[in-house]
Amino acid sequence: MTTYFTRGQLIFYLVVFIGSYNLQSQDSTIAYWEPEVAFNYKVTPLLKQNFSLSNRNYLYNDQKTQLTIRQIEIAHFSSLTLDPYKSIGLGIQYRFREPFEKKKENELRLTQQFNITKKTSSIRFGNRFRVEQRVQPSKLVHRFRYRFAVDIPLKGLKMDIGEPYLVATTESLLSIGKSIKPMYDQRITSQIGWSISQHLKAQLGIQFRMENYTESTEHVFFFLNSLVISL
Repeated sequence: MTTYFTRGQLIFYLVVFIGSYNLQSQDSTIAYWEPEVAFNYKVTPLLKQNFSLSNRNYLYNDQKTQLTIRQIEIAHFSSLTLDPYKSIGLGIQYRFREPFEKKKENELRLTQQFNITKKTSSIRFGNRFRVEQRVQPSKLVHRFRYRFAVDIPLKGLKMDIGEPYLVATTESLLSIGKSIKPMYDQRITSQIGWSISQHLKAQLGIQFRMENYTESTEHVFFFLNSLVISL
């Protein structure tokens, strides 16, 4: 039963992505490539820290193909385990955008998080709640996020070193701020990962976003690749 459920989950997310692509409008579509390197460090058995460096590059914008840098981000996140299934976290991130697009602003982002996980013999489910403050020179935006995630080994019943796994998520976002209309976003992500060693993982995937879908919807695609190093 577990094998068939795993395949069903994979087919479900593939269908969602195909359907999302068919809904897109050519004039409002943007595509990015976003590579990332992340370092995980366990301070104590209950306290973990994460440092990451990423950059976002335009692949398709204004109805033309291009490869130009949009921004660079550095981030730090700390999470504290409350019990085997729950954790809380705090994060800080800085986005350098002004050097690459003169009419845009850099951004400081503060994050508060509560995470709940549940495991079966072969599948892990995650519920993540986040509150963010996005601080720019001209405005302050508060954002509320909920993400549901599923981690599935693609070979066997557990994630072993040298074997692939699937990470699939869907996330809803609400952004509010002074003198701006509420903005609703939806994100769907699917990534294939490999546990190269006990301390190194690689992931490759795609994310589809519907941004501001109650007003003027923008369809955004992200091509993602990352290395996760655990120290």
